[in-house]
Amino acid sequence: MKRVLRTATYRDDLEKIEARIAEDNPKAGLDMWFHIDDQVTQLADPNFPRKLGRVKGTFELVAHANYIVMGPLQETDHSVR
Repeated sequence: MKRVLRTATYRDDLEKIEARIAEDNPKAGLDMWFHIDDQVTQLADPNFPRKLGRVKGTFELVAHANYIVMGPLQETDHSVR
């Protein structure tokens, strides 16, 4: 089974998303953090939905209507940013 490698950029961006939402609603910020990261974890399943990215050589996961996760198209481990 493939692994999902979370880059430092991914972790930083996810923390910024959580912090921004938490300014108005701390629970919603934390819920969004878990929602996005849970979907990213599922990228290890090759059948989990994703689409070709707008940037050549990438895929995109629409984790939420407002947030897209990008990663490289590879046959080996996936990293997300």
